[in-house]
Amino acid sequence: MTTLHCDTEAIGDHHLMNVREATHNDLPDILRLVHALAVYELEPDAVEATEDDFAAVMFPDDGRPNTYGLVAEVEGQIIGIAIWFHSFSTWTGKNGIWLEDLFVDPDHRGDGAGKALLGRLAQICQERGLTRLEWCVLKWNEPSIGFYRSLGAKAQDEWETFRLDGEALDSFAAESAEHESRG
Repeated sequence: MTTLHCDTEAIGDHHLMNVREATHNDLPDILRLVHALAVYELEPDAVEATEDDFAAVMFPDDGRPNTYGLVAEVEGQIIGIAIWFHSFSTWTGKNGIWLEDLFVDPDHRGDGAGKALLGRLAQICQERGLTRLEWCVLKWNEPSIGFYRSLGAKAQDEWETFRLDGEALDSFAAESAEHESRG
């Protein structure tokens, strides 16, 4: 467990910020912050995930999770999350971390929670021999882009993110299956 001392300038008090691995008991707060992230990203109705969905991938019955979480808490209140999973680079032959979501409650921004969460992920990379820590950010999210650049992160401007989901994914999968059956 990593405990960081955080000077909360907004109220002038000193608080202990704890960054730790998420537990099953944290799922309500994780989902609350995922919903807050969706609102921040102008997609308030986009979250379909439930606590059960998160439990299935983070705390499965077989004990082999494929998705992980970190939480930042101050005085027992979860104020930030980092949800991540392993990636793989065919160029390095090594795993990395793909950060799916990083979110800090707006009332606690500037208190160091985002930096602490990313710092813990960087430490995990070092401890486990992982070669990359990667994530996406919306192009209009200038505050976050500036924050990431201040940490030394570099934008991968030459890459374009693509996604197949919903009807497009279903249609393409059906088309591929039909092609294989004629094969």
